[in-house]
Amino acid sequence: MSKRKKRGDGLRKVLIALIVILIAAISLLVWLCVQLATAPQEPLPAPTESIPLPTQAETTQPPTTQPPTTAPPEPEHVVSTATILSTGDLLMHGGLINAARQSDGTYDFSYIFPYLTEYVTAADFAVANLETTLAGTAKPYQGNPMFNCPDDLVDAAKAAGFDMLLTASNHSYDSQQAGFERTIRTVREKGLQNLGTMLSADEPKYVVQNINGINIGMICYTYEDSTGPGNPPALNYNPMQAGGYDLINCFRHSDPSSLYNHLETQMELMKADGAEAIVVYLHWGQEYKLEANASQKEIAQKLCDMGVDVIIGGHPHVVEPIELLESTVDPNHRTVCLYSMGNAVSNQRLGLLKSISTAHTEDGVLFSITFSKYSDGTVYLEDVELIPTWVRAVDANGNTVVRSSATIVRYEILPLDDSRRDQWAEVFGINESTLAQCTDSWQRTMDIVGEGLAQSKDYLNAEKVAREANYLWLAQNAA
Repeated sequence: MSKRKKRGDGLRKVLIALIVILIAAISLLVWLCVQLATAPQEPLPAPTESIPLPTQAETTQPPTTQPPTTAPPEPEHVVSTATILSTGDLLMHGGLINAARQSDGTYDFSYIFPYLTEYVTAADFAVANLETTLAGTAKPYQGNPMFNCPDDLVDAAKAAGFDMLLTASNHSYDSQQAGFERTIRTVREKGLQNLGTMLSADEPKYVVQNINGINIGMICYTYEDSTGPGNPPALNYNPMQAGGYDLINCFRHSDPSSLYNHLETQMELMKADGAEAIVVYLHWGQEYKLEANASQKEIAQKLCDMGVDVIIGGHPHVVEPIELLESTVDPNHRTVCLYSMGNAVSNQRLGLLKSISTAHTEDGVLFSITFSKYSDGTVYLEDVELIPTWVRAVDANGNTVVRSSATIVRYEILPLDDSRRDQWAEVFGINESTLAQCTDSWQRTMDIVGEGLAQSKDYLNAEKVAREANYLWLAQNAA
């Protein structure tokens, strides 16, 4: 009995020891886990190659594809300009014809233009008013009252750089039908254009002149003296033959409605032919008046309302004002109007005429207008410029003739460019007395045109600045 009891006690002790060992092992394991969890973390060893860490934006936003960066479009800009220079009456009195006569019986009128040539050739297109007929020897060469001049005048005008002669004036019919037609043919055959008179009813009444890629529509009219509808036009009180209204652009001051109707049709035709701007030359007004009369003002305003861009006048033989007209139809449209360019050259000297007691008949202008075309195809009147001119009469000794005199042998057109005032004496070869006459002439003209010229220039410049600012804004804000 006592042997079996001892063996049971030994087994129980072994089991208790195993349980203790197991508990100790578990405790050790738990302790190790706690130590690992609470122990400070050692930094990982640096990799052999640097790997960039993602930025905050990359970790918070999905990647996107950015469009390529492009410059804003270029603003619309000027791609071409066209400058037209115009001057007044080539009023060919007998004294000028005699001064051109050479010892061999030929004629040379180049003495008139040498100082003008630089300015005329600098323009893109140049125009002068031909205040005479070219009837050849079928009629005597003479001045007023029935003008007829040697053809050589056209040669001299062409050599000076002129491109076109205005042939519609109150003296266009001074040599009757034959002289009327010969004048047109002579101008054309010598390589110049004419404007205002035609050889047949089928010819265009206007010109659309392409100047540096800009199409300028030009047309010329003269007043006429007929007594009313149904009668042929009368020029210098010489009635034209039947059908005269088909051969010359003309109107009556007493009834300008025919002018408006005719011009409206011609403007439509010019635009159909591609005209992008319209210039109208008018032989109108009253001789020797320094201001435009009521008829001129009425016609000018109507032409402005019709959309004409520039009006350039002649016939009064004196310079008349420039006016900036505002359309009563289109508040955005303005017309620059020079009522009269005065005489380019004549023998109307101080003291010669009873109708005027000043030297204004010796004064004229070089009037320049500049159109600009933008890259979007639009055309605008950009600027106007004016240089006064003075006709210097010279005697056989090279001295300036103060009053009309039989000793005059040469007539010179002097361009009184104010930017070169300090060069006048040297360039023209004149003394102090003649220089004073130049200064007086410049002042006479600027007293008449200065205000309107400045107003026109200021307006056109302001329009240009606003236009180009708008083009810039549109380019910067393009979608």
